[in-house]
Amino acid sequence: MIEKTIRVSKTEMQDELQKLLVKYGFTNEYALLIAKTHTESTLFGVNSHGINRIPLFIEYIKKGIININAKAEKVETFGSIERWDGNFGSGVINAIRCTDRAVELAKAHGMGLVALRNTNHWMRGGSYGHQAAEAGCISILFTNTQPNMPPWGGKDSRIGNNPFIVSIPRENGHIVLDMAISQFSFGKINDYKLKGEKLPFFGGWDDNDELSKDPKKISLKERGLPIGFWKGSALSIILDMLATILSAGNSTYRISQNEIETGISQVYLCIYPEVFNDKALQEKLLNEIIDYTHNVEPIHAEDKTYYPGERSLKRKAENLKNGISVNKGIWDKIMSL
Repeated sequence: MIEKTIRVSKTEMQDELQKLLVKYGFTNEYALLIAKTHTESTLFGVNSHGINRIPLFIEYIKKGIININAKAEKVETFGSIERWDGNFGSGVINAIRCTDRAVELAKAHGMGLVALRNTNHWMRGGSYGHQAAEAGCISILFTNTQPNMPPWGGKDSRIGNNPFIVSIPRENGHIVLDMAISQFSFGKINDYKLKGEKLPFFGGWDDNDELSKDPKKISLKERGLPIGFWKGSALSIILDMLATILSAGNSTYRISQNEIETGISQVYLCIYPEVFNDKALQEKLLNEIIDYTHNVEPIHAEDKTYYPGERSLKRKAENLKNGISVNKGIWDKIMSL
């Protein structure tokens, strides 16, 4: 059955989520940070990693997977490179702290890297790309995950869809690439399932080992399709290796030993472009690339080309004006919690 959607204002969503999180034990400060992050993600149109994740997030708190009182702590430092331990706290709180620290290191050294272990799902990785860009930094961020894709040529899932983020600050709208290494994130696959729609492209394998556009069939065993087929498979493995060795944390293999995804490893790399003292030139070069991309003739007259993050900014403006579109079943569940 296709669920109906309703419109919720940004203020209402953030206030209700903050109250809910306080009810489940978070301090007002932490509850506000998490509520803001989930609301902003939904405002950008990424419901899959915003409002839709709240019921599961609460379930993980109940099960003790997420330590509501924990926060990331620095355990080793090597100049502009640091290792941190998330102590199994909220992935959102840990990600905000580690992004802030990578920005601090970048502004002190030109570049800064924080490798984080023992954390939880950071929800929408693009949130921290925007955070770095707002602070004037370029960022390269990535995380490993539980196994949800087969390595190319394999039958069972052994690699993660390891989200990868790159952001570049820009006066007329930050550039933010936020993508899973699977063709569709599983949050997005669930979005299509809630709407009762098929995926527009193949997204994974069904029980008969055939590529499928059916979100229900793909979700049964979580066997996503890597972007670029064998190239995405290789990229997933490399990102897992880097996150693991830089943080001295868990690999996708070790994460797979848990019944529920937890104890993941992440990397936060920030670069401070103002060290070059040519901000006007940087803006000019970025705009040249964007203009050149925009000016291509579309294959279909009604289509348009976009730079990474541009459509999200457009959706944010629309949602601020009209209210945020939310699945009614999800919202009712949150209200009942």
